Amino acid sequence: MITTTDEISLKKKGISTSQINEQLNSFKKGFPFLKIHCAAEPGKGIVLVTEQEIPFLLKQWEEYLHTDAIILKFVPASGAASRMFKDLFEFLENNKKGPFNSFETKFFNDIDKFAFYDDLNKVCIKNDGQTIDELILNKQYKMVVENLLLERGLNYGSLPKGLLKFHSYPTEIRTPMQEHLVEGALYATTASGKVNIHFTVSKEHRLLFEKHFKDTVSQFEKKYNVTYNVSFSEQKPSTDTIAADENDEAFRDNDGGLVFRPGGHGALIENLNDLDGDVIFIKNIDNVVPDSLKESTTTYKKIIAGILVNLQKQCFGYLKELENDSLSKTKLSVIAQFCEVRLNNQHPDIHSLTEIELRKYLYDKLNRPIRVCGMVKNVGEPGGGPFLTVNSDGTVSPQILESSQIDMSNPVDKAIMMNSTHFNPVDLVCGVKDYQGKKFNLLQHVDKNTGFISLKSKNGKELKALELPGLWNGAMSDWNTIFVEVPIDTFNPVKTVNDLLRPQHQ
Repeated sequence: MITTTDEISLKKKGISTSQINEQLNSFKKGFPFLKIHCAAEPGKGIVLVTEQEIPFLLKQWEEYLHTDAIILKFVPASGAASRMFKDLFEFLENNKKGPFNSFETKFFNDIDKFAFYDDLNKVCIKNDGQTIDELILNKQYKMVVENLLLERGLNYGSLPKGLLKFHSYPTEIRTPMQEHLVEGALYATTASGKVNIHFTVSKEHRLLFEKHFKDTVSQFEKKYNVTYNVSFSEQKPSTDTIAADENDEAFRDNDGGLVFRPGGHGALIENLNDLDGDVIFIKNIDNVVPDSLKESTTTYKKIIAGILVNLQKQCFGYLKELENDSLSKTKLSVIAQFCEVRLNNQHPDIHSLTEIELRKYLYDKLNRPIRVCGMVKNVGEPGGGPFLTVNSDGTVSPQILESSQIDMSNPVDKAIMMNSTHFNPVDLVCGVKDYQGKKFNLLQHVDKNTGFISLKSKNGKELKALELPGLWNGAMSDWNTIFVEVPIDTFNPVKTVNDLLRPQHQ
């Protein structure tokens, strides 16, 4: 039951009552698992780039950079670093005085190797009158962690991951945001010397990001002889989702007000849709490496971008030909083969379609946003990644799935997932304009049936939270998708603070 007071709060957020009813209905009916055709693998959904093809693809991208196209880097950067320090927060809360597991021991043994060491040492001296070494020698381990995480010190536990000090250089120390500025200069500089980067940030951290950029931009513009055009946006309040109680009714707080939660990274499809770009790179804020390891990342970013612009050129050419009523059956067959083989859009009964039906089918499939997704070999536990799935119309297409979208009670689907060879590192390059140069409305290409329900709590009460279709999952479900194998060394995320001790970040 939506009250007058509810309607006022909904209006402030820009959410309609019909959206709320739709979301509550999702809690009641749940979300269907996707039907898996097979896991994508080399030769069957995943492209392997040969050494001979690399020069051609790099040239394709370099030539594209010298057109008047708008190139943009899109970096989701709203995540707080609190999860990165989960183990250290637990250490603060337990009754043990010193490190008692391998994670904590590693942290303290190698603490001088972190890029933030000097800052932490200064704040320890200021707050407690002792250096880090002295505090550790006196077994004051928790003081060190408090100075790192809490507001009395560096406050790293509350800052966004993008603003933490990650990498040390002889003359500077860089944050992930600064490493993305460098990456942008290396593979996304236009012919006019401009680098366009957009960061999605949380509202409470936006001013910090803007100040950090303002304080450092001149040194990178000078070093790389570029001009940065950096913009920021926040997740829209209208993408928040209603929380539900155990009876799948709207969850209310102690004052009787509706409770909303962020809609997950899938909400960022709105932010992406608002931007003007011909080609857009997408990469998470924490997947960065020092300069000594950037060559592989830079090369493969250019390679997958080369694949994108080459395929897009072919799509645009075929779409223009499909406008011609006198298109020959032979040419129609060539276009169908391109759609089936190169784009992996498989129609089980394509040969039974009439000429008119085939023409319409091909036009609809080609006239969509397109993305090329880097995929790395699965060297750890199997999880979500690249699959070929069955769509509602019976066709098969490539999709990036999370494990929550797969029916693990189905032994066949579970076996397919457990034996999958690759996983998704969030390494995308996207074409978001059509063959006539018009922007696609990306919101029209979302599969709303690919959301996710999770259990959370508020004020000691359990609630159900609804996540929107993920940005690179259901939010891009109705895109043309190409998977390309990229080297594992292009994937170096920082999920815990100790990941910064790995050789790739030293």
